[in-house]
Amino acid sequence: MRAFVVSGPRQSSVQEVEPPRPEAGQVVVEVARVGVCGTDIEFFTGEMAYLHQGHARYPMRLGHEWCGAVSAVGDGVDPAWLGRRVTGDTMLGCGRCQRCLTGRQHVCEERLEIGIRGGFPGALAEQLALPVTALHALPDGVDDAAGALVEPGGNALRTVRAAALSSGDRVLVLGPGTIGLLASLFAVAQGAEVHLVGRSPRSLGFARTLGFRGVWRADEIPRLAWDAVIDASNAEGLPALALELVEPGKRIVYVGLAGTPSLIDTRTLALKDVTAVGILSASAGLAGTIEHYAAGDVNPRPLVAATVGLEQVGEVLSGWRPDGAGLGPKIQVDPRQ
Repeated sequence: MRAFVVSGPRQSSVQEVEPPRPEAGQVVVEVARVGVCGTDIEFFTGEMAYLHQGHARYPMRLGHEWCGAVSAVGDGVDPAWLGRRVTGDTMLGCGRCQRCLTGRQHVCEERLEIGIRGGFPGALAEQLALPVTALHALPDGVDDAAGALVEPGGNALRTVRAAALSSGDRVLVLGPGTIGLLASLFAVAQGAEVHLVGRSPRSLGFARTLGFRGVWRADEIPRLAWDAVIDASNAEGLPALALELVEPGKRIVYVGLAGTPSLIDTRTLALKDVTAVGILSASAGLAGTIEHYAAGDVNPRPLVAATVGLEQVGEVLSGWRPDGAGLGPKIQVDPRQ
């Protein structure tokens, strides 16, 4: 089968590789759509921390936002999965440690992450093998474009849940990338008044098409009482700004990651009696995201700017956008092209 392989920093190619065969407890999925995300770019450039911590190494097959249909099952797997449209969890815990046994498999010390950690091959290929326990079935109302946005949606939904919003609360979201936009859409679905902060004219212009109460540059944020601030950016200075802006006794949620350490003054955190929450992984939010997408409460499809084939992935990771691409932040890949 064809697969996109990164062999070193900014070195990649589409290669013919051995197709996967399902081991016991696994399925093989014919991949229909894959989203390219910031983590993939960091691996492509060589900046991703896992490369320097020993959790990942080249060559790598990227891709962890995906959907497809089950084409083969291994021993012990219910054959009823065959032909079903699915997406899946990225985080594969060992299943034995205390973290896994208490529902925290996404922070298991020995976890594998599809297309990210531990050498587990990702979905930027024609086929993907993974444990059946990681699967989530997709209803007919969730098409391929939305199906490949379930994983980032799960992160966004967990972020909004952590913000503990009530209807009518005012939330400020820092960063108009995929996670920030999806978090904003989930917050709107919960009845919140959503304001979004960004930097580039293109991202701000696109955010304004989605109907949020306010879309601002960082230097024009209005002086309002923010019941929650969500940092979905990669800017090292915004975590401190989030703490400065949030109302005392309220919540900050950190889901974005800067390339260098971010500093906050914990004296301010304590003296404002603020709750700060960090979010890693979509695991506990996948099922809820599928429900919201299927019900139409949240429509992620406008975020997809274009869909390309495997041969264009390297260019996308280098910053290229296809002619005619929309303003949304997400480029998706159809490995069948």
